[in-house]
Amino acid sequence: MPQCVPTARGKISRTIGLTVLNLLGWKICGELPAKSKFVVALAPHTSNWDFVIGVAAMLAMNLKVRFMGKNTIFIWPFKTLLESWGGIPVFRHEKHGVVEQMVEQFAHHQQLILAIAPEGTRSKTAQWKSGFLHIAYQANVPVVPISLDFSLKEFTFHPSVNISENIELELTDFKALFNDVCAKNPQAV
Repeated sequence: MPQCVPTARGKISRTIGLTVLNLLGWKICGELPAKSKFVVALAPHTSNWDFVIGVAAMLAMNLKVRFMGKNTIFIWPFKTLLESWGGIPVFRHEKHGVVEQMVEQFAHHQQLILAIAPEGTRSKTAQWKSGFLHIAYQANVPVVPISLDFSLKEFTFHPSVNISENIELELTDFKALFNDVCAKNPQAV
């Protein structure tokens, strides 16, 4: 684990994460970049199990990962729990859009890993959302693709990618990275 990568939690959380991954037969592959700030693009996202595996991997590696959630779910009694897990409330109807809000988060933090599911839904979708690429480009941080392969039971970190201004091409290239990855619900891909 590179020193500059944001870490958190302790031995108990790590043990819980490793136990869940071992019980479910999953392994973590690949390496994290030696960066203190980056966007994680996790795909394919077709099931709530994606979240379970992702959280278990995060705990097992003692990573401090942040994720976006609509502000309306950050209410009592869930607010404290969601924020302790790394949740960032997003105000979708604000003057500044979601991309701008996340770029501001990167500007205000020394270390930040922001996890995003590019599909934006667990349902079948032909088009991925490009917001994660806009965030990375405008915040001048790389994107680290992570694949969840349910046939191999591998949670894989792929090499980081610096994003160019050609977001449309970048999105096409990103989708291609996941072509051979088996989702939990392949019919939703």
